Amino acid sequence: MKPVRSLARVMLSGIFVVSGARNFQHPQRLVPAARPVTDRVAPLIQRAAPQLPTDTETLIRANAAVQFAAGLMLATGKFTRPAALVLAGTLVPTTAAGHPFWDDDDPAKRNNNQVHFLKNLGLFGGLLLAAADTEGKPGLRWRAGHRIGHSRRSVGRAVRTARREARIAVRSAAAARRLPG
Repeated sequence: MKPVRSLARVMLSGIFVVSGARNFQHPQRLVPAARPVTDRVAPLIQRAAPQLPTDTETLIRANAAVQFAAGLMLATGKFTRPAALVLAGTLVPTTAAGHPFWDDDDPAKRNNNQVHFLKNLGLFGGLLLAAADTEGKPGLRWRAGHRIGHSRRSVGRAVRTARREARIAVRSAAAARRLPG
């Protein structure tokens, strides 16, 4: 399964690496489409981190840089689960800004944007699968539960041993008091 998994990750990440590099170099072509989304996000960014820039072109570049870096991580098999989650997160504003079919009056343009919106929805689903993929190894939830169960059993054994030792000590003390001395 490893070769299939690796190939699928490379195929899934390709669009993010290529478009991330392209959009980082030439963000100005996306500004008109992105502005409605960035205008809504900018006040939230200002409140959360006032030191960060909120102009549309910078936000496009930041999104592109994240897509490029996370796409490379996914393609190379490094931090694949977090990279897939990050890519899924970047896909939301990209799709909302780039393919708002609900605003199109022209049927041909509406159809085109709807197809691209659904394509991105499919990419989002693939990224969620990649984020959930543990490569056949136990996931964090299982490992945490297993570790908790192991710890509970260890504590239980320690308590039983301590009780046993205490009973032995009490018996020894009682026996010592009964000895003539």
